[in-house]
Amino acid sequence: MQLTPEHEQIRRTLRTIIDRDINPHVDDWEQAGIFPAHEVFKKLGDAGLLGINKPVEYGGAGLDYSYAMVMAEELGHINCGSVPMAIGVQTDMATPALARFGSDALRQEFLVPSISGDYVACLGVSEVGAGSDVASIKTTARRVGGDYVINGGKMWTTNGTQADWMCLLANTGDGSVHRNKSLICLPMKTKGVQVVKKLDKLGMRSSDTAQIFFDEVKVPVRNLIGQEGMGFTYQMQQFQEERLWGAISAVVGMDRLIDQTIEYTRDRKAFGRSLLDNQIIHFKLAELKTEVEILRSLCYRACEEYLAGNDVTMLASMAKLKAGRVVRQVADGCLQYWGGAGYLWESPTARAFRDTRLASIGGGADEVMLQIICKHMGTLPRLENR
Repeated sequence: MQLTPEHEQIRRTLRTIIDRDINPHVDDWEQAGIFPAHEVFKKLGDAGLLGINKPVEYGGAGLDYSYAMVMAEELGHINCGSVPMAIGVQTDMATPALARFGSDALRQEFLVPSISGDYVACLGVSEVGAGSDVASIKTTARRVGGDYVINGGKMWTTNGTQADWMCLLANTGDGSVHRNKSLICLPMKTKGVQVVKKLDKLGMRSSDTAQIFFDEVKVPVRNLIGQEGMGFTYQMQQFQEERLWGAISAVVGMDRLIDQTIEYTRDRKAFGRSLLDNQIIHFKLAELKTEVEILRSLCYRACEEYLAGNDVTMLASMAKLKAGRVVRQVADGCLQYWGGAGYLWESPTARAFRDTRLASIGGGADEVMLQIICKHMGTLPRLENR
């Protein structure tokens, strides 16, 4: 992927905000278990970074997806995984379908303030009994006159305690589980929306993740994104961008952790010489660096295919799978060479070890990515043969 001066300008702009307004506060946010999403998003929105590939008429920059990929990659300079994930929900998980299929009025109401940073968005797909198996969600939105009446709940909702609106996937009819779902813009202050609790997670500590209930929640039918019954299809399309975002956003953080480990092991002495002088260590770090570069190249290739209008479901799934595996290798390998210092809660290796474990679970587990890849390869057994 050939980068232009405009790509590099996005990197510089974002890096300035990260160094000035985000990284100095990350440790405090991690300790508090939450970061000020509205404050951070407003800074990003003012800089034009929340709608890079969104339509100009709604406040976006109207650039192609490669520019959004560069932004996602640069977010790896943030000293935790939580804040980049929250930003990714805003830009590449909750808003792509709205930008693509929403009515003009709906985009004015929800997309414009999301791009400007005045609104924080969340994505309501996963439930207690339905994570990677999206088709099995139980939340319903039945039509009553000119409204949808929503009942059910969502789980593991990133930005959930601070969000102004949710891109909600709900069952709006009977029939096939792939044709009975719709995406709906749901204002979070609507009567009947209850944020039950902020979840206490292993990692991603400063990202607020919520469990949410819906009890007879009424929203106008005009809040429907696109066509009724097309929600599953729209969500699968959103997943392409979400998974590419998740994969590319991991590479800079891994590069940074490897570089920190090189510095630490070069200075740390054992048995009369630097730890880094041990072949097992510098060879292992070379292998990890190679794996990171392979992942970056796969993401760039998938991006080029996406820009060419091709279906990148398999490549995006491969990138997501590879990212989940590699981040765990890097975090675990680097922590080993930091020794006891790496096991301390506040060390960069310990934080990476906690944060990166989510990569093989969220946005579709590794096993689901393998199923998708096998389906495209023609090797997945058919249901009737099971």
